[in-house]
Amino acid sequence: MVKDPETDQLKPFDFEGIMNQVPEVKRFAYSIDTVSFGKPIDSSNMGPKMWVKLAKIIEDNYDKYNGFVILHGSDTMAYTASALSFILENLSKPIILTGSQLPIGTLRTDGKENLITSIQIAGDTNNTYPIVPEVGIYFEYQLYRGNRTTKVNSEHFHAFESYNYPKLAQAGIEIKYNYKFLRSVTSLRPKILHVSENMNPNVGILKLFPGITKSHIKHFFDTPDLVAVVMETYGSGNAPSEEWFLEALKYGIDKGLIITNITQCQAGHVRQGHYETSSGFASLGVLSGRDMTTETAVTKLMYLFGKYEDKDEIRQKFSVSICGELSL
Repeated sequence: MVKDPETDQLKPFDFEGIMNQVPEVKRFAYSIDTVSFGKPIDSSNMGPKMWVKLAKIIEDNYDKYNGFVILHGSDTMAYTASALSFILENLSKPIILTGSQLPIGTLRTDGKENLITSIQIAGDTNNTYPIVPEVGIYFEYQLYRGNRTTKVNSEHFHAFESYNYPKLAQAGIEIKYNYKFLRSVTSLRPKILHVSENMNPNVGILKLFPGITKSHIKHFFDTPDLVAVVMETYGSGNAPSEEWFLEALKYGIDKGLIITNITQCQAGHVRQGHYETSSGFASLGVLSGRDMTTETAVTKLMYLFGKYEDKDEIRQKFSVSICGELSL
C-alpha cells in the first residue's frame, strides 16, 4: 500500500514502481521479472477467483523461474497462502508471500527487508533443488509454512505466527533454514505442476460463543448453497453439551453439510471426545480438524469441494495431510 497524498488514505500500490521504491533489488545476481495486475487490489478483496488467477500466473511461468514472490496485503495473506498450498498440486518450487505493516515508501517501512529476503529465499538452492519447495510466508525475519500461519497482530511488525508448526527459517546475518521441517523435493511426486482451478466458495465459519442459540445455528445452516462449515469451538474442541446443541448439529449434517471442529485457540489442537462436552461429535459425523488453522480448514474445504463430488471422499481427504497442513 501507499498513502494517497490528497486524502492521506492507504491505497493499492502500483507494482511497476517497485524498483524505484526498493532499488536494492537490482543488486541481486538473479534475473528478476515482475507481473502486476492491471488494477492492484486491497487484500480484503481477495477470494477464490483471485487465488486461481495467481496460481495460473505461476503455472504459465513455472518452468522459466526458480521461485516466485507474491506481494500481498497482510490481512488475508494466510488465507491466500493456505489456498495456494492446495491449488498448486505437485509444487516443487518456492512460492513466498510477503508484504508489510507500514506502507512501502514510508521512512520506517518493513516492506523493503521483507521483499529483499523473500527474493533471496525464493532463489536459494542446495545446488540441485530449491531449499524451500513449498508455499511460505516471510515476515519480520521469520519464514513460516503458509498453511500453518495466521495473522496475530495488526500493529507490530511481528504480524504472523505459526503456533503448531516450527518456523521454516530465521533471517539474521545469515538465513538459517530449519531443514528438518521443510518439505523435501526428492520425496515429492513427479514435478509436473497442476493447478486445481475449481474452488467452491460455499464454506462458512460458525464461531461458538456463550449464549449462542439453536435458532442462530439452524439459521446459519440454512444458508443457501452452503456445503461445509468450519465450527470454531472452545479449547480442545469443546462445545455446549445440551441436547438442543447436538440436535442443531444433527440438523445440519442431515441436510448434507460437512461440519468440522476447529479450536478458537491460537495454539493447540482439537481432542474431540477428550471432554464430555465433545463426546457426541464423532457419532454425529463432525470431523476433527486437529491442529489445522481456521484459514487452512476453510480453504481446504473449498479446494476439496471443487475437486471431488463424493462427500465420503471429501471427508477422508479432509482428515489427512495433503501438503503439510496438519501433523497430528
